[in-house]
Amino acid sequence: MLAVLAGAMTYTGFLVIGVLAEYLGTGRFVAGLLLGGLFARIPWIINGKLRIVGLLPQPVRRPVIVSLLVLCSLHFLSLGAYMPVVFTGFTTAFLILFPWLKRTVFDRMRLSVFRFAGKQPSRSIDDRVIDAEFKEKKE
Repeated sequence: MLAVLAGAMTYTGFLVIGVLAEYLGTGRFVAGLLLGGLFARIPWIINGKLRIVGLLPQPVRRPVIVSLLVLCSLHFLSLGAYMPVVFTGFTTAFLILFPWLKRTVFDRMRLSVFRFAGKQPSRSIDDRVIDAEFKEKKE
C-alpha cells in the first residue's frame, strides 16, 4: 500500500513539475530546482539554538502545495486528460486528510499499547468525544 502511495505521489510530482515548467517556459530541471528552493528547509543556528528555516513558513506550505495541485488539475482538465487529474486529485485529498489520518492512527496505536500494558489511558485521548455530566433540576 505504501509503495502505491509513494508511486502516486512521485508521478504527481512529475506532473506538477511538468506543468510548472510549461507555464514558466523553462525545462523540467529548472522548474524542479525552483520548487526545491521554494520548499527547502535548512538547519540554522539562531541565538545558540538549532532552528529549521525555509522560504515559506510552516502554515503556508500545505496551502501552497494544494494550490499547485489544483492548478495542475485544472490544466489537465482543460486539456481533456483525465488520468493525470485522478492522480493530482488523489494526492490533493491525501494532503488535506493527512493530519487527521495521522492523529487517528496514532491515537488507535496508543490505545492498543495502553490496553496491552494494562494501563488506563488518559480520558482526553479522543477529542471528538464530548464528556459531560447531566443533573436533573428539582422543581
